[in-house]
Amino acid sequence: MRASHIIFLAIAVAGTLALAWWQWSAWESAAGTAQNLGYALQWPAFGFAVVWAYRRFIRLQSDPDEARRADASHGKITEVPAGLLPERPAPAAVPHDPGAPAPGAERAADGLTIDEYNLYLAELNERDRRISDQHRDQPTADR
Repeated sequence: MRASHIIFLAIAVAGTLALAWWQWSAWESAAGTAQNLGYALQWPAFGFAVVWAYRRFIRLQSDPDEARRADASHGKITEVPAGLLPERPAPAAVPHDPGAPAPGAERAADGLTIDEYNLYLAELNERDRRISDQHRDQPTADR
């Protein structure tokens, strides 16, 4: 066991016990309700669960055979059996038309290749930047 694990467990259990005490105090007050009593009884169970889970974790980590036995005794499936899931259909092979553009030279909706379309977008962006610069440099009556 690592010291950091022990410190974590101590903080977690102390925290759950402190919360239980706080809820118990709230239940004993004039404004206390049954909900406070329920939480006061529930918080120690959370602390116990943290300790139990940590002990289980350490046991399964230190003994891999124990983990396999635990899985087998609970009937857990550790892998998906072949044929359980439907197979994905294979993509249909499309014969390449010699007159068609080479793969990778796809055409955009307006008939341009992707590279031509990207160049067109870059030109539009540059034009917008120039127009924006002109408007920014223009003196206005508001300034």
